[in-house]
This record gives sequence, structure tokens and C-alpha cells, in this order.
Amino acid sequence: METSEHGRSALKHEAIMKAATSAFMSKGYSGTSMDDIAKLAAVSKQTVYKHFSDKEKLFAEIVLATTDRIDGMVELVAHIPADAENLEANLTHLARQFLTALTQPEVLQLRRLVIANADAFPELGANWYEQGFERVLATLAATFQRLTDHGLLRCDQPLLAAHHFSGLLLWIPVNKDMFHGSPQHTEAELDHYATAGVRAFLAAYR
Repeated sequence: METSEHGRSALKHEAIMKAATSAFMSKGYSGTSMDDIAKLAAVSKQTVYKHFSDKEKLFAEIVLATTDRIDGMVELVAHIPADAENLEANLTHLARQFLTALTQPEVLQLRRLVIANADAFPELGANWYEQGFERVLATLAATFQRLTDHGLLRCDQPLLAAHHFSGLLLWIPVNKDMFHGSPQHTEAELDHYATAGVRAFLAAYR
């Protein structure tokens, strides 16, 4: 009986999270009410409050839950082989994965949502950045240090190099998407940004 109740509770929790994510994305934080979320989740408002004491805690859980998606990127970054012959190809593959992951519409929507509420929830914004993209940058810096130790790169400041690598890839598509409110790139353009970005990076760091 307890297991069954626990299962129903977990399903309701998931439904509330899904509904809240949809509502926050479409209406923003201030434009979303707990009533809206309850209706979308097909539960009572009392049930929503049973799982989340207030809208702020629900918003925070939704935002921070997305940092788990970064795990795959961290794994990919950490395992770039120290292979001189295929260095450019390996980095280009990584670059394309970066671009694919960070230009997804839902990722850009969440980024806008977090930035729009950074004044109200600065700690949440900082945590989202630290647990997400900053973790990738730190792993990328460690990887660049390893490649430097093997004589494949020249990085006196590997963390700065990680920022340079990311900036070369993301500056154009992410800024265009953020300001336009929707994806503005083609897959062919992402391929070009990956190839050109890696070549520029290697011209400076190899």
C-alpha cells in the first residue's frame, strides 16, 4: 500500500514539475501562478503546495534539475584523447556537440528565464551557472592542461583557453538566438562554426 502511494506521489511530483516547466517557459516566472501549474498538472492546488511549499522553491528545483543534462557533456570533454594526428578532428567533434547541446530551443528558453529573473534570484542564477556551464569549463580546462602536458597544445592559462574555445563556438549562434527568441541557425551553419572555431583556437594554442 505504501509503495503504491509512493508511486502515485512520485507521478504527481513529476507531473507538477513538467507542468511548471511549461508554464514558466511560456509565461515567465511572474506571469505564472500556482493555479496555472495545478491546472496544467491536473492536480489540486493543495497537492502542488504539498510537494512544493511555494512558487520560488518550485522554480528553483526546475532550474537546478536541468544541470543534470550537463553530465554527458562533462564526460565527453574529459575523454578527448591525446592524439596529435587527430587533434583537430577530435576537437571539432567536441565543438559540434557543444553547439548541438547549447543551441537547443529549451536550453535557450531556460537561459532567458534564468537571466530574466537573475535580479530577483541571484543565488539561483549563480548556482545554475556553477553547476552547469562552469563545470564544463573546468573540465575543459583540465583537458587542455592534459593536452598541453602531452605537448599537443600551448596553454599557460587553461581555464582562459576553455573560455576562448567556447566563445569562438557560441558567440554567433547563441547571441542571435537569444535576441531573436528562436533558433536562427541551420545545421550547416553549426558545422561551419565548429570547424572555423576549432581552426581559430588551434591557430592560437597549438
